[in-house]
Amino acid sequence: MAEGRLGKDIGLDVEWRLFGTGPAMVAAFEKGELDLAYIGLPPAIIGISRGVRIVCIAGGHVEGTVISGNKGSVGFPEFQDLGAILDQFRGRNIGVPGNGSIHDVILAECLERYRLREEVEVVHYQWSDEVTEAIVKGNLAAAVGTPALAIAIQHYADGRILYPPSLLWPNNPSYGIIADRNYLRNEGEGVEKFLVRHEDATSLIRDRPGLAAEIIAGYVGFIDKEFVMDTLRVSPKYCAQLTEDYIFSTMEFVRVLKRLGYVDREIPSEEIFDTTMIHALHPSKDHYGDGIADSRMEP
Repeated sequence: MAEGRLGKDIGLDVEWRLFGTGPAMVAAFEKGELDLAYIGLPPAIIGISRGVRIVCIAGGHVEGTVISGNKGSVGFPEFQDLGAILDQFRGRNIGVPGNGSIHDVILAECLERYRLREEVEVVHYQWSDEVTEAIVKGNLAAAVGTPALAIAIQHYADGRILYPPSLLWPNNPSYGIIADRNYLRNEGEGVEKFLVRHEDATSLIRDRPGLAAEIIAGYVGFIDKEFVMDTLRVSPKYCAQLTEDYIFSTMEFVRVLKRLGYVDREIPSEEIFDTTMIHALHPSKDHYGDGIADSRMEP
């Protein structure tokens, strides 16, 4: 987005649209308003279950859901048990961006696992900024969302991350590249070029995070480089590959979505994934475990 040359590079007209949540993107796909999207897999699965013709064609990031608390909350490492951390919010409320988002589903599963679904109120918001504002104003006790939301809560509400995202749900598909099936069939060459640029972007984040942070901060305008670096450090697992772990974790979500009533059937992996392009373009080992380079070591 910041470089502004994607359309020229891939030979397609490109119009970027910003959405507050994954479910809102799925609704746009359903209306024929989107061709490609960066989106968490649970909202896509929910859409597929109701007949939206979309498919995941690449990965992007894993373990991107973070539990944050307001000032005074206790968490890891002084509390090792997630159940004990969540229990402090009994009779209180937790905010999450999007009903049916990956963050919402992970939170719902955790509350069910520790028998807290009836004890904790979950408040849904359309935008992460609204969650941050609610924390700052004292209207929420905690929040579940992206690393950027967690860092915003640290910066603006003196809050803290309560549990490591890598332990919360290992390899969870925080976002992948979702494509409209008709668009994929009609514009395959352009989509392949897009995936190459997508992997280039994840490589830049991994290998030169300081430069990536400068570009992101400059484009967004109201955050600085250190805010972006802090965000990247929270969950530094970026790659375009669709790995066995990525797919296995997604299929665990399918079972949870069915059990919690988000979908009425267990959708098979072939309805969710088409790995053909990304496996051809990225035949080497994935890079999710590489983390990000220390920006102080960059030239």
